[in-house]
Order: sequence, then structure tokens, then C-alpha cells
Amino acid sequence: MSTKARILEVAAALVAESPDGDVSTRAVCEAAGVGAPALYRHFGDKEGLLSAVVDHGWDKYLAAKRDRAPGTDPVQDLRDGWDTHVEFALHNPNLYRLMNSPAMRTPPAAALESHRILTADLQRAAEHGKLRLAPELAAQIIMSANVGVALMLVSRPATFTDESVSRRVRDSVHTMVFTPDVMMALAASNEPPTTEPSTPGADESRLPATAARLNALLRQSPAPVLSPAEDALLTEWLDRISNAPRS
Repeated sequence: MSTKARILEVAAALVAESPDGDVSTRAVCEAAGVGAPALYRHFGDKEGLLSAVVDHGWDKYLAAKRDRAPGTDPVQDLRDGWDTHVEFALHNPNLYRLMNSPAMRTPPAAALESHRILTADLQRAAEHGKLRLAPELAAQIIMSANVGVALMLVSRPATFTDESVSRRVRDSVHTMVFTPDVMMALAASNEPPTTEPSTPGADESRLPATAARLNALLRQSPAPVLSPAEDALLTEWLDRISNAPRS
């Protein structure tokens, strides 16, 4: 193992074991058996070291997602993705807090990759007519809620003691994102949602879902009869219809 890799492994282990998730460069150097110049040469400073630990953590989190072949049901993939996200946070609380710390100067590239994987799964759901919103907006909503729940569970375990909180928030968000027929199907399955599916009127429910599906299909294969400007305008209209607030 190279000196850089050894320092990184030691730093990640110390972060995991620390009571507050913080480590000193001196402790890292002592545990890795290197001098401070070696640490600074490879990582620049403490923040550079912690940024590398964050990248290491994201790679660890994304390893399973990168190897996962898309399932036949994108909705189930999205539900499983929420649950594995929370499980990772619970098993790596200090690392997870560091991964989502606003103090990090530059968002890790792997964080953007995680967002792209989520959006791709939502794109598949839209192509099957199962999404009420445009995939990009749905991804922002789901990611915000998923990270928020996970951070509360690892940061305030004495307050957030109900094991069903994550599933309840997940199902509430999915009720907003997926079409009512998807939520009805889940209610009839072996894993019913923990919230009642909404039953809006036909026009309110079907038009946004149809717009989201058409938009997803057009992005997959742009209409050859449209100019780039027309295609962009149609995409904007469909996004507006699918993302319009519902009362």
C-alpha cells in the first residue's frame, strides 16, 4: 500500500471512531507512521485530507450502485435506493455527516454521480408513465428528503427513535412523485406504503404524468420533425405541465 493510501485509510478509520467525527493531523500521522510533511505533500492541509476522506466515503457508498444492473421495476429500484442510502448513513454516521457537511469547499464529484444515478432511475420511471413530475425536479425532491432524514437519524438519534420515520417520509415523498396507480399497486403488494395514496381527479392526475412520460421519451429519442428550437420549446412546455403545483 502506498503512503498516500495508508494515510487515507487511517484517516477514514479515525473519523469513524471519533466521538465527534473530527480528527487531528497529528493523530493521523502517528497512526499511519508518517511525518507531517508526508501528509501535507499528498493532501495539502487538513481540509484536503478530509476532502479525500469524503471522496473515499462516496466511492464506498456508490460501489454497490455502480455494479447494480437496473431492475425491471424502476419504482422498486427507487424505493430500495432510499433504504440503502439511509442504511449506509446509519452504519457510517461520522462519515455521512462529513460527506454532507456544508463546510466542504467543493462538492465531491461522486456526489454529483449519485444524483445522476437517481435521475436516471427516475427517467426510466417516467418512460413507463409512472412519474408525475419531470425526473430532474423529482430527483431534487427525493434527494433533499432522503439526505435530510438520514442526517436527522445520525445526528439526533435520541430524538429520532421511531424506526418507521424513514419509510413514512419515503412514502410521503413518493406519493408526491409517482402516479396514484403506482401507489395503489404498492398498497396491494407485500410492502404497502405507510401513507395513503392520493386520489386526485383524472385531469389533475393524468395530464402531468402523460407530460412527464412524453418528455422522457422525447429526450430518449428527439422528434426528427422538430428543429432544435422547437424541441427545446416543447421540452419547456412539458416540464411546465408536469411540474405545475397541484392543489
